[in-house]
Amino acid sequence: MDTLLQLFWTFIKVNLLSTSGPASVGLLYHEAVGRFVTEAEFVQAVGFSSVLPGSDALQLAMYIGYAAAGIPGGLVALTGSILPPTLIILGVTMILHRLRREAWVGSFVEGLTPAIAVLMVFTAWKIFEKGGGVSTFGWAMAAVSFAAMWFKVPERIVIILAGIIGVIFFSLS
Repeated sequence: MDTLLQLFWTFIKVNLLSTSGPASVGLLYHEAVGRFVTEAEFVQAVGFSSVLPGSDALQLAMYIGYAAAGIPGGLVALTGSILPPTLIILGVTMILHRLRREAWVGSFVEGLTPAIAVLMVFTAWKIFEKGGGVSTFGWAMAAVSFAAMWFKVPERIVIILAGIIGVIFFSLS
């Protein structure tokens, strides 16, 4: 029961303190690794949640909850992940409905974009360092990934191809 309560409060906290699914990965890494999952399990979970259809953050929550406490843990982590954003969105929607014609609302939303982009870059860098270090192969895969993003290749295809290339590359070494 103590683990379930810890899971619930961890995911409540992560979802109250982060602005989006991908941006929450760094905070979740800090909160979950060593407490609920190992570092290797976390990196694996991030990869799987990125490939599978649906919300990455919710899949990551369910994986960590399941790893920590089985099916009840997965359900508790999912509930802790869904509850804060749902309540916040309901409140914000009510407020924005009353303020929808104000010019500063659009400016505020546009101001969030660069901050979220920087958070995602820092999170990716941390995962990149922990997931095998900075090697020639890692730099090459990062360059290919950026090129794929530039040409608007779907993210899931990039991740699947990177995994296949990694299997081929590391099985030959």
